[in-house]
Amino acid sequence: MLKTRFTEMFGVEHPIVQGGMQWVGKAPLVAAVANAGGLGFITALTQPTPEDLAKEIARCKEMTDKPFGVNLTILPAIKPPPYAEYRAAIIESGVKIVETAGYKPQEHVDHFKEHGIKVIHKCTAVRHALSAERMGVDAISIDGFECAGHPGEDDIPGLILIPAAADKVKIPMIASGGFGDARGLVAALALGAEGINMGTRFCATQEADIHDKVKQQMIENDERSTNLIFRTLHNTARVAKNAVSDEVVAKEREGAKFEDIQHLVSGQRGKVVYSEGDPDHGIWSAGLVQGLIHDIPTVQELLTRIVTEAEGIIRGRLSGFVSGGAAQAAE
Repeated sequence: MLKTRFTEMFGVEHPIVQGGMQWVGKAPLVAAVANAGGLGFITALTQPTPEDLAKEIARCKEMTDKPFGVNLTILPAIKPPPYAEYRAAIIESGVKIVETAGYKPQEHVDHFKEHGIKVIHKCTAVRHALSAERMGVDAISIDGFECAGHPGEDDIPGLILIPAAADKVKIPMIASGGFGDARGLVAALALGAEGINMGTRFCATQEADIHDKVKQQMIENDERSTNLIFRTLHNTARVAKNAVSDEVVAKEREGAKFEDIQHLVSGQRGKVVYSEGDPDHGIWSAGLVQGLIHDIPTVQELLTRIVTEAEGIIRGRLSGFVSGGAAQAAE
């Protein structure tokens, strides 16, 4: 069994996290992750109202008695969601772990901490991680350039970002972006993280509420099958490469403003991709890790495989690189 400060702090068996994913972070997937020994997160803003979120939390509690959390992503908007009401729903539901992400989380962190809730903050730069640490969060999820969704504007891949953060961040840290198998978990631990966060890989599991055609598309895709959109708007997002994201990239090269591409990048179109199974209907998030996805296992099968193979790598192959290690491993 792999034990880290992260597993000890959050009371989970394995150092593997299923982060918040729009349209995907729902009770059946989250409960499956929890029951398999990982830490899953319901995505708050996938639920249309705070009342719906409370119902989804209750549904998850019916499926598992193990720890799980809620992701609350804070985005700048002319008309923002009722964040205070979403926070209240989380607190009143008795959830004890929250993942925050996005814009100026201090108010949210303070409110959750007042109610004894542990907070993981998701960020894309060392400076942001240190800022979150000063805010009083309990752990950091550091997102490398390989990730799906928003990788920030620094373009620093995990091989550099994770150890750079580990050199300065004192609280437990999990690595995000490009992780999908045992090799990634072992690498993350070697780089200074205390676990991994997976998004795209969990999308290609049996419990994910995504059409099978889209899951099969992830298997057919490789590590080149993503596009970076919103680069010219300084709000970069990594999404699956398809007809729509190709069009967005082309329009941006021509100098398009957001209003020129707004109809293409609608979140509702992405939601339809997942529900109806047409990978070219809209924008949908996917990371470079698609190149490592070759099957659609259950969550239990996936976590068992990752942890078992990771232990094998640590005890076997890696120990063989140290003089006398192979002989010791065989004893």
